Amino acid sequence: MAKKKELAGQRFGRLVVLYDTGERKGGQVVWRCRCDCGNEVNVVGYNLTSGHTTSCGCYHRERAAEANTMHGMAGRGERHPVYDAWFHMLQRCENPKNKNYKDYGGRGIKVCAEWHDPAVFIEWALANGWQKGLQIDRIDNNGNYGPSNCHWVSSKENNRNRRSNRLITFDGKTQTMTEWAEELSISYCTLKDRINKLHWPIERALVEPVRRLNHAS
Repeated sequence: MAKKKELAGQRFGRLVVLYDTGERKGGQVVWRCRCDCGNEVNVVGYNLTSGHTTSCGCYHRERAAEANTMHGMAGRGERHPVYDAWFHMLQRCENPKNKNYKDYGGRGIKVCAEWHDPAVFIEWALANGWQKGLQIDRIDNNGNYGPSNCHWVSSKENNRNRRSNRLITFDGKTQTMTEWAEELSISYCTLKDRINKLHWPIERALVEPVRRLNHAS
């Protein structure tokens, strides 16, 4: 049997170790512990030192209650936008019937395992810059949805990062076709037709006044 580690008096999460119960499980000492909530429980030493057990169970009950509260965001009436973001993210990646599946799940884009729990996703969102009106965006457009590859951006920024967007460089400046249309007060459809249908050079498509389009051959 391995030499006993003296744990009495030490704190592990919400648990403070009181004394060795004299019991053994799998060669491990079973310790009597008091939780911050007031409950006392017996815990195997390895579970304390490894971080596997950090409360009497109250922490997990609180998390479950929190999840239920967050799930309430999907209840009757208007849904909370964070829950909407979670729901549509999963739909894009995992529902072949979703209209956007081909660009996400169909390309192998996945949602990380931990974000399948809406409470975990909502907790991350609220702690990482979510504000009403922002959209979730993948930093690497070919990567999966997960904490290390996602952030919150405006719809304009998200639109710029879409794989289908065409970036146009003119006069040392690079923008999407939508952004050029907005800046130059040209209809997006007009600009798109000039470039894709009429095959105008970029400079002409951007600079030539719209009133002259009807005279173009």
